[in-house]
Amino acid sequence: MQRMSGIATLTKAMADAAYPAYMLETRKTAPCLRLLDKWAVLIGGGRNHRMGLFDMVMIKDNHISAAGGVSNALEAVDLYLEQRNLKVEVEHVIEDKIWLRPWFLICLFHFYQVETRTLEEVKEVLHYASQTNTSLTRIMLDNMVLPLPNGDVDISMLKEAVQLVNGKFETEASGNVTLDTVHKIGQSGVTYISSGSLTHSVKALDISLKIDTELALKVGRRTGRA
Repeated sequence: MQRMSGIATLTKAMADAAYPAYMLETRKTAPCLRLLDKWAVLIGGGRNHRMGLFDMVMIKDNHISAAGGVSNALEAVDLYLEQRNLKVEVEHVIEDKIWLRPWFLICLFHFYQVETRTLEEVKEVLHYASQTNTSLTRIMLDNMVLPLPNGDVDISMLKEAVQLVNGKFETEASGNVTLDTVHKIGQSGVTYISSGSLTHSVKALDISLKIDTELALKVGRRTGRA
């Protein structure tokens, strides 16, 4: 409960600041607590990223390097999905009250995402998509938020990438996302903002059970905790 409350509290603050973009966590959750960590994100007003390696195709930088380029990686995934009849239309299934549903429902929907690190890679993805019937649904714009010496961030590269995509795919910003920077990132036009900090380094809330509430409140006020 303490950990979940910490996650939900931080998520609430970041989700409010990120609006109109949606906040996502990552798979960087505590061992054996992934369902609870992700549930806490939903309770806090965020949305869930993939549960594991089984419910979403996600082409990362290493996959792109191993495949010899973005187009090669996309082509390989599209071929894999087609050969195994895994082409599933993407639906916006993650709603505010999805935590009321059985968790296994999340695993029934397939998403397909590619990570891009440069504007050239974004353009290559868009060119590939214009020439093929790809199942791609989302483009991650990784580390396109540049930190500045004064603590602010430069989102001009991110905004340019969003303009290039122009609504053809969902977009997700990742990298240099903090409570201080998330509002500015959310104004870039991205669909989602993902942050591993929601679960991998969150501070748990201090929760205790008191029977004598009157005395507990008196002590709490004296110590600045109530």
